[in-house]
Amino acid sequence: MARDYYGTLGVRSDASQEEIKRAYRKLARELHPDVNPEESAQQRFREVTAVYEVLSDPEKRKIVDLGGDPLSPGGGGGGRGGGGGMGDPFAGFGLGDIMDAFFGGGPASRGPRSRTQPGSDALIRLEASLEECASGITRELTVDTAILCTLCEGSGCAEGASPVRCDTCGGRGEVQSVQRSFLGQVVTARPCPVCRGFGEVIPDPCQQCAGEGRVRSRRTINVKIPPGVADGMRVRLASQGEVGPGGGPAGDLYVEVEELPHDTFTRDGTELHCTIRVPMTAAALGATIPMQTLDGVQELPLDPGTQPETELVLPGKGMPRLRSSGRVDGRGDLHVHVEVVVPTKLDEEQTALLRQLAELRGEEASELATNANGRNGGGLFSRLRHSFGQR
Repeated sequence: MARDYYGTLGVRSDASQEEIKRAYRKLARELHPDVNPEESAQQRFREVTAVYEVLSDPEKRKIVDLGGDPLSPGGGGGGRGGGGGMGDPFAGFGLGDIMDAFFGGGPASRGPRSRTQPGSDALIRLEASLEECASGITRELTVDTAILCTLCEGSGCAEGASPVRCDTCGGRGEVQSVQRSFLGQVVTARPCPVCRGFGEVIPDPCQQCAGEGRVRSRRTINVKIPPGVADGMRVRLASQGEVGPGGGPAGDLYVEVEELPHDTFTRDGTELHCTIRVPMTAAALGATIPMQTLDGVQELPLDPGTQPETELVLPGKGMPRLRSSGRVDGRGDLHVHVEVVVPTKLDEEQTALLRQLAELRGEEASELATNANGRNGGGLFSRLRHSFGQR
């Protein structure tokens, strides 16, 4: 019976190499002896590995697509090799080796990696008051990042020295090892442990950076934050982050604003809110109240008959409207919420005056508010008057 190569991996016959690799990776993780010690799993692992070896080889895959079987005797498949038997095909061959061999760490050389690598970004937090967020911030900050080594200028070498080719890997940056398996010889490659994959070593490293090409340093930078920033916003300072290994280009520095709570105002985007407490006499008679804003004290007119929970709006007295371009486009509003204060204690004279006012106004102790459809309105005495045709 013909071997079902594609069915073994659970892919279609027109599957791409990436799809075949993903399918094998999934099965290998499930079936590898380090994960699943059952004998049936080991047999299945051998089978899917052999099939993957065939389908990942364009020439062998062509044979499969033409109806051939590269794994059959004489069919072009890998032999078992000579010698006195295989023994344990997985001895000294861990799951990491399998992954290296078949998922990018195989015998195809990738070459040495560059010693110079880009640096990472850095983050620093800046506490700011609401007033500072409104007006903008200019401040000196101390940051602790990796900077270019000034002694070797990023080379990692002592003065007059230079890197030399690694004798262990011959400058390739990786070393190969051969394992015996049921497929024959399997070649695996991994980064050279001596040069760490660079292909060269530094016999005389810089004394200041120990061959890294960078050193840690605390430095002071000037930070300018535009008006209108909000809590959690980040300002990017290009190339002010960590210098990379080998003196690589620095990443960016992000300054994150942490807005402190305000005693008077609460913020909602560009809108500001505050609450003022006014005596009931001022609410009834009207008044002019000095109001503290971000621009200083401003007189706030209170109309006669101002009710509790009235909201007054001062246009353009909120926070600057910061656009993504960094430009400020106008300001939000300041919303003033009125809280009417009713006295809790009255002397005899005050009580008499209020009683006289209530009598003059014909006010009742309580009265139901008229609802939306106009029914059930009025207090008890009001409803009695209406019952007798009185107004």
